[in-house]
Amino acid sequence: MRENYNNQLDALSADLAEICQLAEDAMASGTRALLDADLGLAESTISSREQIDSLAAEWEHKAFSVLALQSPVALDLRIMVSGIHIVADLQRMGGLAIHIAELARRRHPAHVIPVEVECVFAEMGRVAVEQADATRRVLLTRDAELASELRTKDEAMDELHRSLFTLTSSSDWPHGVPTAVDITLLGRFYERFSDHTVEVAKRVIFLVTGEFRTDDA
Repeated sequence: MRENYNNQLDALSADLAEICQLAEDAMASGTRALLDADLGLAESTISSREQIDSLAAEWEHKAFSVLALQSPVALDLRIMVSGIHIVADLQRMGGLAIHIAELARRRHPAHVIPVEVECVFAEMGRVAVEQADATRRVLLTRDAELASELRTKDEAMDELHRSLFTLTSSSDWPHGVPTAVDITLLGRFYERFSDHTVEVAKRVIFLVTGEFRTDDA
């Protein structure tokens, strides 16, 4: 009985990793759609929303079914409590990646971002995908050390986000307010995506150690 229960818990962890993979894929394709003004890629990214939302709802249903049918001990409860928060973070990560693709679609055939900031957004996309990949591995392995490392990796994203603000708030910014607003909004999407990977890392550390820290250190 207990072995079957453990198998169910492992399956739930694998399901979280699958949702994370979908969010990672959406970020990669959404960034490429943004940089290339690729309408078809934007559309395919946006279409992933249904699968992400469906898997998230299915995870919650499975989790509550396991809780209802078993007699969970303290660690089991930590897994479920952490998982409920994690699935919300992963779903939001997917949503943020899709928002990037939606903005690319809305401005098509024009490019959303001017040439001056393309390299910044390319790097933001790379960092975000890297963080999502690390998050997926953390979910599969419950590696507290890797989770701790992930909690500090958003510093690179924060620095990139600050560089966008510096560019768009400069007195010699040549592209006007609407473009600056789009860039600010996009930067926020990437920053929040990164923040959610950190939140997942915190939840995994709580799962492993029983301790949850509210700071980002």
